[in-house]
Amino acid sequence: DKQLRGSVGQNIFVADASRPPIQLREQSSVLSDGVGIILTIDSAIQQFARTALLEQYKNYEAELAVAIVASAKTGAILAMVSLPDFEPGDISSAEADMLRNCAVAVQYEPGSVLKPIVAAIALDSGLVNRYEKIFCENGDYRGRGFGRIGEYGNHKFSDLTVRGILVNSSNIGMAKTGQRLGKDKLYEGLRHFGFGQKVDVDLPGEAKGLLRRVRNWTGYSVTRIPFGQEISVTSIQLVRAFCVLASGGRAIHPYLVKAVLDSKGKVVKLRESSPDVGYIVKPEVAKWIVSDALVGVVEEGTGKKAALEKWQVFGKTGTAQLARSDGRGYEPNAYVASFIAGAPAEDPEVVVLVLIYKPNTRLGKGYTGGTVSAPVAGRILGKTLKYLRVPERSL
Repeated sequence: DKQLRGSVGQNIFVADASRPPIQLREQSSVLSDGVGIILTIDSAIQQFARTALLEQYKNYEAELAVAIVASAKTGAILAMVSLPDFEPGDISSAEADMLRNCAVAVQYEPGSVLKPIVAAIALDSGLVNRYEKIFCENGDYRGRGFGRIGEYGNHKFSDLTVRGILVNSSNIGMAKTGQRLGKDKLYEGLRHFGFGQKVDVDLPGEAKGLLRRVRNWTGYSVTRIPFGQEISVTSIQLVRAFCVLASGGRAIHPYLVKAVLDSKGKVVKLRESSPDVGYIVKPEVAKWIVSDALVGVVEEGTGKKAALEKWQVFGKTGTAQLARSDGRGYEPNAYVASFIAGAPAEDPEVVVLVLIYKPNTRLGKGYTGGTVSAPVAGRILGKTLKYLRVPERSL
């Protein structure tokens, strides 16, 4: 705001009877126009995202909703929608909740959308490999120091590979993966992906999420964090993490301001893409997670409603409970339904996140990420890829 606002100047002149100035008498300050900025937001993609999200937000009578579209290779934010929103020309009628940008300001337990990130950390460490099978205890895993862990919907899985764990979204498989990694490696890996710290995406009011120091972890932590509990994230943090995977493991920093112009229209600052600062995970690990495991989620698992005929979609669903604000435990019938996806899987162009916060379960339409959020992500992806003229796959 400081740069946009510019500075006020005041000059006092001696004038003749007809008002033309004769000479400068006093100059208290110099008038300076503010800078101009060019955003990465594409108005067409913004409209695709808002239209699709608003429809589902209303259909499910949700408390809030978020959609973000980002360039997979650069982190440039092509669309960012936060609902409820307001008419900028009539800000006086906006309620407090409408004024916050939920994409950066709201933090929540992510649930299963975190699983591919932890799987990538484990594969990159060499403590897990993609060919071995992990026994998932037929749906009932318990032990001293970490309590009991079950599967969503009371599923009962026996031996699963990492791919199978992600496709079937096994909590037990991820808990055992966390135990393999141990507290320190899991914490360090999540920090490298950017969790527990602000993205600094050029917007105010950003939350940093919650990733507690290892000294505060317990046996519950190392088994629950891998499937998205006991950690809080923001939507923009999740987008950054999936851009890392989609870009072959490269460090990606999302951004909104593409260029800054001076008062005469001259470019004084230009940003083309994220700086090349190395890799978060090995390229082969990131590529396999995206093009194999997360394709499997869309083709065989809970993300089928995001599938597209003309492009191969990859993604992961999440259905997280909302923690109580007045004590321990979770609110009854209160969920965060999310889906994060990208395409084309063989060479990703865009990453899309859709979050529906507290869909009304009394409607009886469902509340999971696969049911509520995946179809929206699919619609946004399809229109965006067509608009960007991304080559279709040969059938």
